[in-house]
Amino acid sequence: MTDRAPVVLPEEIRRRVVSYASDALGHLPLDQIPGPLRAIARFTPSRRVRHAAAEIVSLLATDDDFRERIGELIAQASGELGKAVSAGAVPAAADPVEVAALTYLVRPEGWHDQLEALLADVRGRQGEVAHAGQADEVSRLREQLETARTQHRAEVEKLREQARSARKEAEEAQSRIRELTRAARAAQTEADKANAAASTERGRLAAARSEGDAEVRRLRARVAEVEDALRSARQATREERSVDEARLWLLLETINQASRGLQRELAINRPDTMPADAVASEQQLASGGAVGEPAVRGLNADDPAWLDQLLALPTAHLIVDGYNVTKTGFAQLSLERQRGRLISAMGVLAARTGAETTIVFDGNGVAAPTGPLPRRVRVLFSPAGVTADEVIRRLARAEPAGRPVIVVSSDREVAEGVRRAGGYVVTSALLVRRMSRS
Repeated sequence: MTDRAPVVLPEEIRRRVVSYASDALGHLPLDQIPGPLRAIARFTPSRRVRHAAAEIVSLLATDDDFRERIGELIAQASGELGKAVSAGAVPAAADPVEVAALTYLVRPEGWHDQLEALLADVRGRQGEVAHAGQADEVSRLREQLETARTQHRAEVEKLREQARSARKEAEEAQSRIRELTRAARAAQTEADKANAAASTERGRLAAARSEGDAEVRRLRARVAEVEDALRSARQATREERSVDEARLWLLLETINQASRGLQRELAINRPDTMPADAVASEQQLASGGAVGEPAVRGLNADDPAWLDQLLALPTAHLIVDGYNVTKTGFAQLSLERQRGRLISAMGVLAARTGAETTIVFDGNGVAAPTGPLPRRVRVLFSPAGVTADEVIRRLARAEPAGRPVIVVSSDREVAEGVRRAGGYVVTSALLVRRMSRS
């Protein structure tokens, strides 16, 4: 038995042998598993087949002890079929592939001859299957050939129809070419006529261009004369303006010196208190000073720059309707935070513009702020029974005629009262936009 050549198993039987061995491998103690297979012993049977099929086949062929242990386990697991194979009997109704795999693993007496007979049977069945498959393939190829012939005939007919259509199109194209040739000849005749007319027109245009160039030269000479006259007029205007500016300067200087002399004669010094301080003293609040510079006119009343120009007027006084502004700009805050934010912003604005600034809030029992106020900023709370609007009107009326008073409020009655007193009115929304730029 040992002198015989090693058995070469067909692929189908080889796969069945590997499957049997992989299943049985998980039931062997670790010390009975060959070293190369111990690493995969914990794997599932399917993973053992994927990762170690070649090692399993090699060890079954070379390690008789391992193969005998696997054969015993498989014979027991196969029930009656395993017992029959172990006894050397081959059931007629059994699958020859499965019987061949069990015979290879169990190896009963005379197993080699039995296995050869089973392998011959398997090969014969495979040949029959292959022959039947070839017959089916021939039939399928004949069907494909007939289909291809049908398609070829349809394609040939289609090509013939396309050829007939192409000949018809070619005939139509030739007819069209003849028509186009005639049209081209007619167009060439028209083109020759147009070239002749164009030549005549070019001569006329050349003459017109010559006349135009002469006119341009004449106009340029005229422009030069006008420019000389304009320069002379500008020179005369500058001289006249210089004289007017000198006269204006002398007039302003005379007025300025007369004003200083009048101040010295009347002994009028810069006041320690402003008119608004008289109103503020009634509320027992701190006050600030005011300075300013001249402003430039010409902006829209909804432009924040217009507010800057008003605040730049000499000795300008800015009066702010406190809650009217905060409800417009940041009503989501608490009243205390609204007041603090407005006072802080007005401090920045007063520091930049130098304008005297007064913020008026409705009192409603609110205590006056105890902390220091920004420079040039006073804060007033209307007393009980008096609205902030009335305090604002009193502040505006307290100022002398001619002093710039700017009131920030969107209240219509306040605005009308301030305008009647000769002051400027700025909407709360405009001040909020100006604050956002700070």
